Amino acid sequence: MNTGLLRRFATGRTLALGAVLALAVPATAYANTVGVTVKTPGATTGPGSADSEISTHADCSSGLISGVGLDQAIGTGASVNGNHVNGTSPSSDGTTAYTGSTGVVGTDVTHWLGIGGSGGQVNASFSTTPYAMCFTSSLIDHTQVVMNKANTPTAGATAGLVTATCPANTRLLGGGARTTPGTTGSLKTIASFPTFNNSAHGFGAKAAADGETNPDSWSAVGWDSGANGANYTYAYAICSADGIDLKHVATTVRFTEVDGPNTASTGTTATTGCSRADGQLVSGGAAISGGNVTTTDFGKATSGGPHLNGSFPSDAAGTPFADGSSNPSYWTASTHSGGSPSQGSYSDVWALCLDVQHGHKK
Repeated sequence: MNTGLLRRFATGRTLALGAVLALAVPATAYANTVGVTVKTPGATTGPGSADSEISTHADCSSGLISGVGLDQAIGTGASVNGNHVNGTSPSSDGTTAYTGSTGVVGTDVTHWLGIGGSGGQVNASFSTTPYAMCFTSSLIDHTQVVMNKANTPTAGATAGLVTATCPANTRLLGGGARTTPGTTGSLKTIASFPTFNNSAHGFGAKAAADGETNPDSWSAVGWDSGANGANYTYAYAICSADGIDLKHVATTVRFTEVDGPNTASTGTTATTGCSRADGQLVSGGAAISGGNVTTTDFGKATSGGPHLNGSFPSDAAGTPFADGSSNPSYWTASTHSGGSPSQGSYSDVWALCLDVQHGHKK
């Protein structure tokens, strides 16, 4: 595990006044000043019909949202293949997603939506549980959400990627992804991850790798096995407000990729986390992919069925954090193969760790 930021100290200097007077200036330690509380309202049941979606929300009554997750129950039997993630997106009121004009769409947002969708099969066990990461920091006291969107994927059996980038002189704190319309059962969100808006990362097509620092963008990937000219994919980046002291605010990415799921109607989980040196976990991302997402542009596994069933704060074993719990260190991705074998599928998970070394405000 890479080391985090070195603690900086202002070392006292001894001054001589005449021959005998010495004054020592005490050291000022820069300690990490980030705290996170996980908030969740519990599960919302559904969808209860084929080719539909449900929306639920997690909210921060105090603190700012830095990240959001969701976890789905799928039940048992053949219909387990039907429940999938349609996305997570910020909201001004806990009901409506930002889907209009692109750019900065909200500030100090405290509501975030979790959207679960169904394909051709449903069962009574389907549900979606959203999670909000509510953070406090002595330096970051305001946030802004940047949204980007594209009319993609419109051709069958293709992935559509969209990237939202934070304004200059801000820090990326988290992000989300969304696909519409929710009545297209084969359309789903299959990736949501931190990245960089530069050529080395394909301007968002290649994900941030383990140990990389200060990503500035968030990418979303939508997938549809059929052709639909009405499809849209949305990417959301949660960014700090302008004008913070970037010298003392840094993020580190932690990333893990595992093989699978490859067998029909099965699931896989992947978990990664922040070390104490990295700072506090503030958000995370997840994907089901064709592998090597940090070294090549994002690619989808050849089967059409693989999808996400979760992306959420957890313990080291992948158990979701409960409502009101403080300072999680791990993020888990939950993936599923769908109804057909999915050879060549990989499960990807990202943790974004925030270290705020603070002695005084800028």
